[in-house]
Amino acid sequence: MATLITSMSMLSILFILNSIPTPSSSCPLHQKQALLKFKSTLTAIFDSNSDSNSNSNSDSDDFVPFLELESWNPKTDCCTWDRVNCTTTRNKTRTVTELHLDAIVPVTENPVPVFSDILTPLFEIRSLKLLDISMNSLVGEIPGDGFGNLTGLVYLDMMQNNFNGSIPRQLFWLTSLRYLDMSTNSLEGDLGPELGSLWNLTTLTLSVNHFHGSIPSQLFELEYLRVLDLSNNTLEGGLSSEVGKLRNLESFKLNENFLSGNIPEEIGNLTKLRELSLAKNQFSGGIPASVVNLKDLESLDLSENAFSGQIPAGIGKLLNLTTLDLSKNQLTGPIQSSMRNLTKLETLRLKHNMLTGEIPSWLFKIKTLKKLFIGGKGSKLIWNNKAKIVPRCSLEQISMPSCGISGQIPEWISSQKDLNFLDLSGNQLEGGFPHWLAVMDVGSIILSDNKFTGKLLPQLFESTSLSILALSRNNFSGELPKNLGTARAIMILMLSGNNFSGQIPMSITNIYRLLLLDLSRNRFSGNKFPVLGDNPLLAYIDLSYNEFSGEIPATFPTETQILSLGGNKFSGDLPENLTNLVNLEHLDLHGNNITGNFQDVIPQILSLQVLSLRNNSLEGFIPKTILNLTSLRILDLSGNSLTGNIPPEIGNLARMIETPDMLQSVDIFNFAIEFQDLILNWKNSFQGLSSRSLDIYSFLDLADNRISGKIPASLGNLKGLKLLNISHNRISGNIPASFGNLEGIESLDLSHNEISGSIPQSFSKLNQLSTLDVSNNKLTGKIPTGRQMDTMNELKYFANNSGLCGMQIRIKCPEDIQPPGGLEVEDEKLSWFSWEGTRVGFPVGLFSSILFMAYSLNFLNLFKFW
Repeated sequence: MATLITSMSMLSILFILNSIPTPSSSCPLHQKQALLKFKSTLTAIFDSNSDSNSNSNSDSDDFVPFLELESWNPKTDCCTWDRVNCTTTRNKTRTVTELHLDAIVPVTENPVPVFSDILTPLFEIRSLKLLDISMNSLVGEIPGDGFGNLTGLVYLDMMQNNFNGSIPRQLFWLTSLRYLDMSTNSLEGDLGPELGSLWNLTTLTLSVNHFHGSIPSQLFELEYLRVLDLSNNTLEGGLSSEVGKLRNLESFKLNENFLSGNIPEEIGNLTKLRELSLAKNQFSGGIPASVVNLKDLESLDLSENAFSGQIPAGIGKLLNLTTLDLSKNQLTGPIQSSMRNLTKLETLRLKHNMLTGEIPSWLFKIKTLKKLFIGGKGSKLIWNNKAKIVPRCSLEQISMPSCGISGQIPEWISSQKDLNFLDLSGNQLEGGFPHWLAVMDVGSIILSDNKFTGKLLPQLFESTSLSILALSRNNFSGELPKNLGTARAIMILMLSGNNFSGQIPMSITNIYRLLLLDLSRNRFSGNKFPVLGDNPLLAYIDLSYNEFSGEIPATFPTETQILSLGGNKFSGDLPENLTNLVNLEHLDLHGNNITGNFQDVIPQILSLQVLSLRNNSLEGFIPKTILNLTSLRILDLSGNSLTGNIPPEIGNLARMIETPDMLQSVDIFNFAIEFQDLILNWKNSFQGLSSRSLDIYSFLDLADNRISGKIPASLGNLKGLKLLNISHNRISGNIPASFGNLEGIESLDLSHNEISGSIPQSFSKLNQLSTLDVSNNKLTGKIPTGRQMDTMNELKYFANNSGLCGMQIRIKCPEDIQPPGGLEVEDEKLSWFSWEGTRVGFPVGLFSSILFMAYSLNFLNLFKFW
């Protein structure tokens, strides 16, 4: 009986267990099919573009160019696949809730465009809570209709793609979203009030896009927000005081926009902030005192703005600060003594302000300090050369340019065994290069603009870490050590403006990481040149103003972008293989003895933006093929022996037609690299044009040649030109009226030619004109008036013409003289003389004007009026 009861009990348990619903063993079929369709579509894209699989007969599902999708097999449960997570629902079924598809699109040598519509199958999986499609370079607009289906999304990461257009309105329907990252795309448009509908957001990252307009006030209603990153856009306007509502904010980034105005005091309400970055904007006014309320703050970056006033006195209350960056502002006053309380500070950047006073020695007693950047442009901080410094910190980076440090490099620096970056440029340091520094194995050494002397030590180049060596504008001398190439890690070598001599060591070819080489303004010589063509990275080469001779070297790296060899003794023709430098943007060979016919040697490099061949011995003519240089915006062929006409095709050079925009300069690494200036004949004197300004200028200089013919009217198309100089040639004909369209022109020199006719009235439209030289021609008639033309009153710039008149040269024109009827004014001839220069023109012109007035008015009344 007991056995029967036991058997019945077992049957009952089994019945009960069988009656209980069990979870499905696999994900829903429609979700699996959606994922397989996504995979097959993606695979087909690369299958059709893959040479290795072009003849394959295998099924597309079997060809997987991405290892992460190998597990996506139709015969297995999709919940077991890589990058797929499932959750058991209340009714005991399993559904796909997470797709981790970041970096799923492979990076290929020839990128295959993958458009955003590839996501379409995924929008069938409406149970998704998390979708990560970041780092896939997806192209096109964000599919709004598809995302509108995923109403349960909590986490959405779309960063680092190529999405364009605006944020689709359907995205604002996803009110469950807590994490939204759309950074590093090409999105644009206003950040509209719809963002306020995502009221559950804790993280919003929209950085590195093209969003514009102001920050909508609705954004400040997102009370749960902990991370807000809108950096690297084009937002403008001020920062509203409503920002103080975001009391849960822990990270706030607005850097690299166009935001302006004052920072509201309400910023101090964000007491949970750990990171605040407003760098690279246009904020002004003082740093609000309320920032000292941000007790949890670990990083404060207000650099590259226009903040003024003093550093808040209470900044030392921010005891959790590890990074403080106030560099590149207009701050005044001292380094606040309260900062000595920042016992966790690791990075301090105060460079390029107008701070005053002595650099406090207690800075070096902050034990945690690793990076110190003070001094720099505009700074009035002074180093106490008598102070005895015994650092308690172990500094990794020291940057103290323009701090008034004199004598030898301070000895305490030699005790910093972790040092990898040293910038003491712009001081008054002297003596030889220290032996202790040469053997210290420092990665970056910047000592430019000091008074160092002597030779460089060979031990310096035995370093395996040296990557930047900048010693420009000192008094170093002698030959470079032959073991220069032993320091194979060097990326930037700048030795300009010293007295180095001899040949460049051949070992330099061993520096495989070299990006920038500047040996200009020394006394290097020789006609044997290192073969630099094998260096795959070298982009900037400046060997100008030395004593190199022989033919122009023909072996430069194909990656070369800037090549300056001017001011040497090179001779012969231009090497034909310069055309192989397909990335070359700047070619400066002025002041050598380059020969040949220009039409045969003109380098046909489509990327060329700057071409300077001034003061050589080139002959021939300017060919029509100049039009092929579509990127050209600075052309200097002055001081040669060119003949023929100015080809009308020059007037179609697109980059000279464009009005360039002001570009922000970019510092490489941790210091500003000042490239050699481009020397140009600017407003009748040779001046250097900073490399940082090259992108905003266009020049055309054909002066001092034998060019003849008429001026092409097409030159008037070049609205972007700042300088046009065709002086000292044999040009005839009239000045084209189209020159009035040169809206950006500042300097126009047509002197010493055979130009006739009048100066066009259209010149009165030239609002930027500051220098006009038409002297030594055959011009006649009235000089135009109005706007800038009224300021063109330097007599020498109009001298030696046969019939010019006008208020600028104080000679009245016939149409401006109204003698009494019937009265012959014989002295009228005085206004039509051929004047020989400013010495004669002014007194005679003034006398003739007075004489005319004496005939036409009562002289006594005139005298009384004066």
